Amino acid sequence: MMDSQTYAIVDLETTGHSSQNGDRIIQIAIVLMKDWEVQSTFTTFIHPGKKIPRFIQDLTNITDNDVKDAQPFEAHAEKIYNIIQDCVFVAHNTDFDLPFLQAEFKRAGLPKWFGKQMDTVELSKILFPTAFSYKLQDIAMELNISLKQAHRADDDAYATALLLKRGWEELLTLPLSTIEQLHQRSFRLKSDLSQLFFDAIQIKRAVSKQSELHFYYKNIALRGAVIEAKSESTLTYPQSVAEKEALFTRAFKDFEVRPDQFKMMDQVWHALKTKQEVLTEASTGIGKTLAYLIPAIIYAKHTNSKVGISSYTSHLLDQLLAEELPKAEAILQTSINVTLLKGMEHYIDVDRFAELFVAEDASYDESFTMMQLLVWLANTTTGDLNEITLSGGGQLLLDKVRRSSATTISRGKGYFDFYENAIKKSKTADLIITNHAMLLSDLTRVEPVLASVDGWILDEAHQFIQAATLRDEKALSYTQWKYIFGQLGSVDDHQLIHNYFKLMADSGKIPIRQLSKLEIKYCEMVQIFDTSIYQLINQLNIQKSASRHNKRTYPLNSLLIKQPLFEKVSLSIQEWVQLAQELSDIFQQNPDDLSPTQQTILSDWYYWLRELTIKVAEWDSIFLSHEVDCSAWIELDQRSIPGSLHVYKRPIHVAQSVTAVLDSFRTRAGIIWASGTLTVPNNRRFIADQLGLQSSVPLFQFQAPSSYYDGASLYIVDDMPEIQQVSQTEYVEAVADAIVQTVLVTEGRCFVLFTSQDMLRKTVELIQETEALSDYMLFAQGMSSGSRMRLLKLFQKFNHSVLFGTNSFWEGVDVPGDALSAVIVVRLPFSAPEEPIFRARAEALNEQGLNSFYKLALPEAILRFKQGFGRLIRSSQDKGVFIVLDRRIETKSYGKEFIRALPAIPVKKVSLQHMVLELEHWYNKKV
Repeated sequence: MMDSQTYAIVDLETTGHSSQNGDRIIQIAIVLMKDWEVQSTFTTFIHPGKKIPRFIQDLTNITDNDVKDAQPFEAHAEKIYNIIQDCVFVAHNTDFDLPFLQAEFKRAGLPKWFGKQMDTVELSKILFPTAFSYKLQDIAMELNISLKQAHRADDDAYATALLLKRGWEELLTLPLSTIEQLHQRSFRLKSDLSQLFFDAIQIKRAVSKQSELHFYYKNIALRGAVIEAKSESTLTYPQSVAEKEALFTRAFKDFEVRPDQFKMMDQVWHALKTKQEVLTEASTGIGKTLAYLIPAIIYAKHTNSKVGISSYTSHLLDQLLAEELPKAEAILQTSINVTLLKGMEHYIDVDRFAELFVAEDASYDESFTMMQLLVWLANTTTGDLNEITLSGGGQLLLDKVRRSSATTISRGKGYFDFYENAIKKSKTADLIITNHAMLLSDLTRVEPVLASVDGWILDEAHQFIQAATLRDEKALSYTQWKYIFGQLGSVDDHQLIHNYFKLMADSGKIPIRQLSKLEIKYCEMVQIFDTSIYQLINQLNIQKSASRHNKRTYPLNSLLIKQPLFEKVSLSIQEWVQLAQELSDIFQQNPDDLSPTQQTILSDWYYWLRELTIKVAEWDSIFLSHEVDCSAWIELDQRSIPGSLHVYKRPIHVAQSVTAVLDSFRTRAGIIWASGTLTVPNNRRFIADQLGLQSSVPLFQFQAPSSYYDGASLYIVDDMPEIQQVSQTEYVEAVADAIVQTVLVTEGRCFVLFTSQDMLRKTVELIQETEALSDYMLFAQGMSSGSRMRLLKLFQKFNHSVLFGTNSFWEGVDVPGDALSAVIVVRLPFSAPEEPIFRARAEALNEQGLNSFYKLALPEAILRFKQGFGRLIRSSQDKGVFIVLDRRIETKSYGKEFIRALPAIPVKKVSLQHMVLELEHWYNKKV
């Protein structure tokens, strides 16, 4: 098979996803590959016997005109059947292509095709576990595989053939032991990849040469991380505009000077050099990241020190490493020693993985994830689990192999640790890239890792408030608690307790009466927990509602917490964990006597004891401690009680904890707070005050040239109903109508920003029911599957698409160019009055005699409004309209504050009909 096997790589384009519901093939392509070379290709259009839906035409660029002279599938069926006969069937998602083709064969009167099949999605996920996406277009782009036109069968099939070959080549780069371990697990895969792994083993064994890139730890092949020495440098800071311009022009051929970018560079340099703390607000378009990167790098190299750069979102961290740092290296013509450092829970515990690896996998997801981790461990130099792209099922295993604080206690000498490696690397780095959460938690440790940093750039500074709030959050999830209890199980259900008790009993080291006592106490512990939760729920007096909005929030301080019962839960868990720990310690006195399976059982046992210990600490913090400056509340969904129950406790203010963290740096290191949104009209220090920064900390604002926003306009639709004067149903109907008319005239390319998930859902459902946008792809946060970044990528892929979002879509999303033509703001982004933290902060201000609306609600809304506008114009060539449907922006006295917060762009107050006419003229002129 290794030398003579022929692969038939197939791709179909169809009118839809279901052949049973009448969908048909419109194009088929087959690429025959043998000895990893393309032998021949077959492709043809097929007449589906029906109209091709508009969104399929948009997706594939195949129109009714393209297939009008094509023959139906029946005319090609026998030829296609013969082509793939005696071949391995390969497709990028065989679960779609093969069943669809089988159904068409059956319809044409041909027998079912039988043979081996290989799925390049499954193969790619194993061999390229760090790929951002496994959609063919995305993985092809990442691997530099030519794909001229995605969603055309001929191009897709050829790209899939190249992907199969690229997968084979990647397989051969792995150590022999890794391939052998993959082969052992491959028989549980959904497609027939085991033969591929077997062929690779034969080739690798013939070479019989150990990889020089790898070392072996507990039979797991690892790639060692290189710790670079601190390099000397003669870099000097460019003082004049001419010197700066020369540096940038050298790296970028068509560089445009942005005066405020150079001004920000100077301010960052001065702050680092003089150990000063400053706030810098940089509008979109000045090149904020390079404005702080260049002086930070020069300072670190010039003074032989380290500068830390902290951000909030992983998206910006990835952007820093993948895009901005290479630009900085090109500008300065030097290599930069960079370390990405995160909290220990981001890193893999290799010992834990090795223990689980020898045990029998419980499911396909677990086995598949093990294979991905094996490949990843043979290639990663960081051990950062965020590098891996896993499905939901794989996340459960990932949580089991995370590095924890208990690792160093339970592991002996010779323990290999990626987290410790990262710390060692950071000691010789020029730049340490980290996130706000790591910075906040690290500097409160007994031995802080980041204490030696000589200057800080705190990007996304406004998000430092949220990071500090979440760091001090205490959270209880009923489902998580029951999951832990379920993992432990009982003696009767063959879960961990069953295996553990059998191990203990067989050893003869532990008296049976002690094991029985442990089981009895376990049952009591679970029962007491359940009783306390149901008593808590019974106090909520939940009223059944006909509304589809089933999620509810209840202040915890309004409930009568039965202290003795909640104390009893804590005490029973602590007693059980202590007894279990004592018995386990007796058993582990001679660990060498244990088989690998027994060691895994014991390791699992200790793992879940640690998890339960963490959970009881959360319980005590929420129910048994009484912090004054905190808000606590219950969230649940009426459709799932108690499964949806969550209890949260968060600090109301974070200034004190932020001060405690950063005081150790003040006066001995420069601290630069950087953000695009730090100020609002009439309250320049809104964010600074929440961070607890003294008035002596100066704030500098840097603006892009006014010409940067020449392509932007603000439209205020002045004939929308006022939401307070009509029912929600009428308002949703008006919003849906405005969205539909805007989308039709701009042909999609719209963001629609909501403040309420409930209103988003009702608006999208109404638009879907009316089929007014049936020719458009609608992606809605909370309704469409996938993460925020996945929805964004899908939105960018389709020309005729609309993205509906709340919360996280107001900021941190970049859609440059023609992919975005309009941002529609449904309501001014005020926080919901019942949102627990907002309510607690507002009440605290009111108690001080301050107006919480002007001191809190309005500034927060204006900041989000500015962030929403920032989605529209991401480069000086961008053109787009910012549309506000909320009439309060013109009818309320505070409305002008929102407008003042935006750059000086044209503001047009018009009726919906007039706006549509103007947009039609603008759009026709634009295209």
